[in-house]
Amino acid sequence: MRKRRKAQSKKPERAAGRLGRREFLVGAAASAGVLVAAPHIWIPNPAIAQTSGRGSIKHLLYIRLSGGFRFQVAFNADVADRFNPFGRAKGVAAGAEWGVGSLLSRSGFLDGEDGMALRELGMKPVPEIADKMTVLACVDHEPLSASADGNHGTGLERYYTGYVDGTVGFFTMINHGMKAVQEQAAAEDRIVLPPFVLGGSAMGRGVGPYAASRPPVLSGGGFEAFGIDSDATIPEWAQEMAIATDERKRDRQHPELRAQIDSFLDTRRATRAYSDIFNSDLLKVRSNSDERVDGITNTELRQALGTSGGANNIALALRLFHYGCPAVYLDQGGYDMHSGEEDGLPGRMEELNRLLSGLENVLGRMEHEAGGSYWDHTMIVLGSEFSRTARGSRFNSARGSDHGGDLATRWMSMPVMGGMVSRPGRQIGATRSSDMTATGEVFSYRSLLKTLLDGLGCDHQEFFPADEPFDHLFA
Repeated sequence: MRKRRKAQSKKPERAAGRLGRREFLVGAAASAGVLVAAPHIWIPNPAIAQTSGRGSIKHLLYIRLSGGFRFQVAFNADVADRFNPFGRAKGVAAGAEWGVGSLLSRSGFLDGEDGMALRELGMKPVPEIADKMTVLACVDHEPLSASADGNHGTGLERYYTGYVDGTVGFFTMINHGMKAVQEQAAAEDRIVLPPFVLGGSAMGRGVGPYAASRPPVLSGGGFEAFGIDSDATIPEWAQEMAIATDERKRDRQHPELRAQIDSFLDTRRATRAYSDIFNSDLLKVRSNSDERVDGITNTELRQALGTSGGANNIALALRLFHYGCPAVYLDQGGYDMHSGEEDGLPGRMEELNRLLSGLENVLGRMEHEAGGSYWDHTMIVLGSEFSRTARGSRFNSARGSDHGGDLATRWMSMPVMGGMVSRPGRQIGATRSSDMTATGEVFSYRSLLKTLLDGLGCDHQEFFPADEPFDHLFA
């Protein structure tokens, strides 16, 4: 590599009493007034661009309320009626500062004989556990843009990757950032599962150097049909021959093209290493197993969470956590209600409310190997591709809501809960009730993703260099 030759130039004589550029900047640093006026380039220092909660999240449950969720009717309800036509909840826990919408009161799952059994387990309507949830009132795709991104395609791209046409999904970033953890486990002959995607595959997108870090993408809510045991069905000599053939093929490729083959080889190795786990009865979450693991049975999980598709995926996530999985992503709902929202959304909220109530309940009952309960080590984050608007009305002409470029679309009031969240019940950021103008802090999706990466202990220096993690959840 050629060394750069230092440019040779003569320095001009400096006039008496005049400051050179270096002296001016040094002098400016001593004066706050001059410092503000002085032009400067701010370069983030990776050593300090971390939160006080770094490494405190052992498990992340990242849930997308799919289709574009109307956040104001649930998690930022203290706004004008045209933004929240369903009203505010009653019986809200005293420590909840955020606006709890009346739709979160929908709790038919606690009615009748079955509901009585759930109440005996300690399950409550969501407003009564609102003091255990923190709400980020204004999460935005692009805080410096002129309007919201209300487009399904590009809005979802931003949610998955942080950018339109982003090449690396958030869960690929997690997997890439936890390489050291997985390598340490392998050195100690331990198996630690990677993050799992139980929804949109773009969350696990990865190309180039990140191709080998793409996480598993599953659908179906369980491993009931899994029956692969490569060690039992393929002779060892045949396995070794197949691996050697694959490695020779990879080595013949240009280094820039090897990532795809490495990804394939890693998948082959993972299938062998994880076959015992994937064949376990514990991951068959739709079966009524009474085997008690982490202090709870699959039957009890189904009793608390229900039997919906979202419930099955959450139960599976909790069981994957048992095997060291750091994060699970899933889709829930279907909230793109351009028509019929007035009558349809209240019923649709029943499932989400049961999942929130059930999660708060079972995580507190589940025992974690690191000590304490799963609640102490797990963070739950709910988001969507955008929020919704009726453009100044309570509903549109079809009694639904839409999405565009306005503030009602723009601000996603995202709830977060888990034992590591400092001072739960807070609302971080705020909006003016009359017109949804932000009156507090606004956070980008990228800053939120980087904060979660930091909480998981992932190296995040190479992702979103213009966005910094924030400490509000932990301090």
